[in-house]
Amino acid sequence: MRALAEAGFGLVRLPVEAGGLGASIPQLTALLIDLAAADSNLPQIWRGHIAFVEDLLVTPHTEFRDRWLRKIADGAVIGNAWSEIGSVERGAFGTRLHIDGEHAEVTGQKFYTTGSLFADYSDTLVEAADGTQHIAVVPLAQPGVSRSDDWDGFGQKLTGTGTIVYDQARLEARDVIPFADRFAYQTAVYQLVLLAVHAGIAEAVKADAISAVAARTRTYSHGNADRVREDPQILQVVGEIAAVSSTAVASAGQVAEAVQAAYEAVSAGEEDAEAAVVAAELASARAQIITSRLVPEAATRLFDALGASAVRETSALDRHWRNARTVASHNPWVYKAREIGAWEVNGTPPGFQWAIGTVTTPAQQAADDAPAVPVGA
Repeated sequence: MRALAEAGFGLVRLPVEAGGLGASIPQLTALLIDLAAADSNLPQIWRGHIAFVEDLLVTPHTEFRDRWLRKIADGAVIGNAWSEIGSVERGAFGTRLHIDGEHAEVTGQKFYTTGSLFADYSDTLVEAADGTQHIAVVPLAQPGVSRSDDWDGFGQKLTGTGTIVYDQARLEARDVIPFADRFAYQTAVYQLVLLAVHAGIAEAVKADAISAVAARTRTYSHGNADRVREDPQILQVVGEIAAVSSTAVASAGQVAEAVQAAYEAVSAGEEDAEAAVVAAELASARAQIITSRLVPEAATRLFDALGASAVRETSALDRHWRNARTVASHNPWVYKAREIGAWEVNGTPPGFQWAIGTVTTPAQQAADDAPAVPVGA
């Protein structure tokens, strides 16, 4: 991560005039796929940073934008801290913001804080006393912030997706902006990064399948050839894996083009910008449905091309399935499929700003507040 930051990976989307590389979203996506093929954790670590930079490119808060473009050009890395676990009400947040003049404080706890373990600042979603929600950019190297490497998922183990505890963590009040002003196509950007991760995993599965089959000398008596690399059934498996890889890469590329169109429409203030945003969201959802099913399957098919030695821990080939399955669990695709169907049949626009939490109905609250009935009464 440090090597990537020093190489300027965090500047890829920054405009050239702001000290960046001025890449388009399709160019960034191609880089993310290459990076994921080498290590699928790395693009996901940068996911929060990528979204934060994208917001800067179109935000109406010009002073905020200019200050943070300079900080990022100077090498600042941004993490993500939005989600909370436990009994928090859906759509609400227990992480509180208090502003006092030019200073602000954040108190609360976040989980799924992807990238923040490696970051200098965290893009943190907070709630003020009046119920309004804001983005607070919190400096992480301070006594009021505690970061824990306690992400215990079976895949994407190195993404730093653990816990942050804020205890009156301090920041400047000017580094707080309304969440309602966040860039409109953000959910498509977040999903696009995961699509690039899936595509990179598929590329890595293909590369491992090709190299392992080409090198394998032991062959089964009930196989179809004296050399595994000439066995038509094994070649079929490799061909299927290669097809998934090509599909995943192409899908990510198509979504990147749709997100680029949304960026251009929003940044130019075009009248049809909303249509471009909806198109990007639908494109990302369609691709998510395909990669969430095909890439984990390809990672499983890899073992069909190899022998029992492939399941030994020293090969670590199980990481591809674990990582792909973990990525596929973000923003469940089954709900996205329903929304695509609603769009296709009824023209119902997709939802944005996904949230998770508990829901307490009046009836449930009344039941919770009722006195306990003694046993045997």
